[in-house]
Amino acid sequence: MAVKGSASPPDGDLSAAFDVLRRAAGGLLEIVETTSYGTPALKVGKKLIARVKDAETIVLMCPLDEKEMLLEAAPSIYFETDHYKGWPALLVRLSEIGPDELKHRLEQAWLRLAPKKLVETWRGAKG
Repeated sequence: MAVKGSASPPDGDLSAAFDVLRRAAGGLLEIVETTSYGTPALKVGKKLIARVKDAETIVLMCPLDEKEMLLEAAPSIYFETDHYKGWPALLVRLSEIGPDELKHRLEQAWLRLAPKKLVETWRGAKG
């Protein structure tokens, strides 16, 4: 529950966090807006890229080796709880990550999960 007087939206209001996620994924092809574990999520096809965990946190799909590097390099942005240990998913503090970094992380997840032909089309369109 959000602390009274906090600038964070109430726990039940995930739309602001999803708006941030949606904007950062702009330009990625065939993004599907859906839900995962009852919260708003982005997928490419049936593959989860990221989802809103709560009003202040997103879950980003990330290979384990990259996850470990990000946890060490930027612990103010990236973290994990016991639930996510050993899983290719990383928790991201929306209040700490800049828009360019979030866009980059979503692009990296999309590049790993999107079909190869779709990636080729996207790369061709970028120039």
